[in-house]
Amino acid sequence: MKTENYHDKLNNSNILRLREMLKELPSFAADFFRAISDAKSSRTRLGYAYDLKIFFGFLSEEIFNDKPIDEILVTDLKEVQSEHIEAFMEYLSYYVPNKEPIQNEARGKSRKLSAVRVFFKHMYMRKHIDANPAELVSFPKINDKVITTLEADEIAKLLDEVDSGENLTKKQKQFHERTKIRDVAIVTLLLGTGIRVSECVGLDIQHIDFTTNGIRVTRKGGDETVLYFGQEVETALIEYLDEREEVTTLEGHENALFLSLQNRRITDRAIQNMVKKYAGLITQLKNISPHKLRSTFGTRLYAETGDIYLVANVLGHADVNTTRKHYAKMDDSHRRRAANAVRLRE
Repeated sequence: MKTENYHDKLNNSNILRLREMLKELPSFAADFFRAISDAKSSRTRLGYAYDLKIFFGFLSEEIFNDKPIDEILVTDLKEVQSEHIEAFMEYLSYYVPNKEPIQNEARGKSRKLSAVRVFFKHMYMRKHIDANPAELVSFPKINDKVITTLEADEIAKLLDEVDSGENLTKKQKQFHERTKIRDVAIVTLLLGTGIRVSECVGLDIQHIDFTTNGIRVTRKGGDETVLYFGQEVETALIEYLDEREEVTTLEGHENALFLSLQNRRITDRAIQNMVKKYAGLITQLKNISPHKLRSTFGTRLYAETGDIYLVANVLGHADVNTTRKHYAKMDDSHRRRAANAVRLRE
């Protein structure tokens, strides 16, 4: 029997959670999720299930006279018009399920509309409905955010703080003695490769190859690729692995590269909290997260190479336009430089 790795376990957990979610959705939703199982990751399908549950809850209240969600019939979908979906988008701005208010900005609304549009497209293609009302509803405008990145001196300050723990509290310093080498390795790896936190968490010891200085990572969609690292990352990883070899892990976590203080695979949240802790200790350092360390790597790589396709490939962006949008300002600076790059007369 094949041994489950981290990504297999995560995928199987998502599948089981999705099956539970389907019990709370109309019965015809199962056909939709079967149809997209090969095209969408288990994480995406689970996200769709949560979003569609909210959507059908809205429809139940607004146009189906409080009919229970699991009793909504496929024929009821013919009553749904584009105006109802637009009303749903407005509803998402502020609603109160289970006495806990929830607000959605443009990004949250877009994600939920995406689930609704994929769902209605499927139902239309299967001829369950005569028209697709969702395609008439536009996505909300999302204002581009300025990318927060670290300058060279800020990177040095952050790494120095992780290494020394100088500004930590007395209690924090006790833990720092046990985690310093691990924390340096993680932060150096994030800054030196642009790896996602989820990809970092999923790394096993055997994914590192010091012969080529490459690490094998599993991307968001499940594809595997190799990212290469430089000497600083190599040094940090070797030092950490020397320490890691002396640790006896909990059962099931023997292969995990980065461990928690409980000697089990570290979590996304733990890395996020760790980065936030160290960054918060440095005077005037920007409010950073692991994702901003990734942005820092992407920015520096683009500044060095000017190759947007290389940056997209290394960061694992499926669409180069996603990368281009994020680094548009730098793209403009490259174009400005081109104005003086070609001399017409000596």
